[in-house]
Amino acid sequence: MTQITPQPGIMDIALYQGGQSHVAGVADVIKLSSNENPFGPSPKAIEAVRDSAAALHRYPSTDHAGLRSAIAGRHDLDADRIICGVGSDEVLQFVAQAYAGPGDQVIYTEHGFSMYPIIARMAGATPVMVPERDRRVDVDIILAAVTEQTKIVFVTNPGNPTSTMISEGELERLAQGLPGDCLLVLDGAYAEFVEGFDGGAGLVDRFSNVIMTRTFSKVFGLGGMRVGWGYAASEIIDVLNRVRQPFNLSSTALTAAEAAIQDEEYLRFCQSENARLRTWLSEELAKVGVASDASCTNFILARFADQTEAEACDDYLKTQGLIVRKVAGYNLPNALRITVGDEEACRRVVAAITAFKGGNT
Repeated sequence: MTQITPQPGIMDIALYQGGQSHVAGVADVIKLSSNENPFGPSPKAIEAVRDSAAALHRYPSTDHAGLRSAIAGRHDLDADRIICGVGSDEVLQFVAQAYAGPGDQVIYTEHGFSMYPIIARMAGATPVMVPERDRRVDVDIILAAVTEQTKIVFVTNPGNPTSTMISEGELERLAQGLPGDCLLVLDGAYAEFVEGFDGGAGLVDRFSNVIMTRTFSKVFGLGGMRVGWGYAASEIIDVLNRVRQPFNLSSTALTAAEAAIQDEEYLRFCQSENARLRTWLSEELAKVGVASDASCTNFILARFADQTEAEACDDYLKTQGLIVRKVAGYNLPNALRITVGDEEACRRVVAAITAFKGGNT
């Protein structure tokens, strides 16, 4: 009997591992493993979701015009150059599907989002990992790795799970240094946590080969709705829309995202609380010998003496009902990524890690 086999590269894909959400035998668990907004979505988004239920029998719009207009108004962008997807992951997938394939290379950095190599292999392309320097993207290292086969460069800025970011000047230098037929994808999932940062939108306007992606899953608290978007030159958006399924986003998801992005008061509250609590969390952990880089996101990357201590701390935190994220798979074996929760969650984390460190001295 002839065996049915998948396309080359498919079986090389390691399954994505989401953040853990349960601990067997432990009650009152706080999940700090997926960088979710601890305050939830905007009340206006929740109300919009409820109101959308009466029209669930209707197909959603195919052009996402309402949401694209709301995004454009919020960020002063051209709505015609925006594409919406099922999370920014889908937009990234569109890019690889449309612009990379067998024989092509896709560059990503060693601590970059783990979906990048998966997306590259889905398109039949070869993922190429390049080092970072002290948990930061290094433009010179990326440019040195570019070959004639390089078609896409993925850069997360701010980074996940590092929480660090590089300047717009460095990003511009990277865009200038890439060949004209190589796309630079700026993944700005955490851009809203950096005051005054446009996520790379200005670079999109200056370079025809730059794409910016954003998400509603983080600061807007709509991870369960799966809504993201991208911004690029008209020619690129036209190409991406040709591989996008016409009904990729539900009416409910579109409605929730539109309401969320228009609630600026709630957005400012979430940004302010995150900035306050991430500073406090980082400073308190530093007092007990747990260092972290200045965070530009809604999490901190807590560093321990070695992998053994990091794993032991993770195990202890679980006994205390605190679920964080081990990041050895991101080549950071001595670290734990800890989402900035609400004040109660942050205080529980500090108390638990303080007790752990005290017991290990």
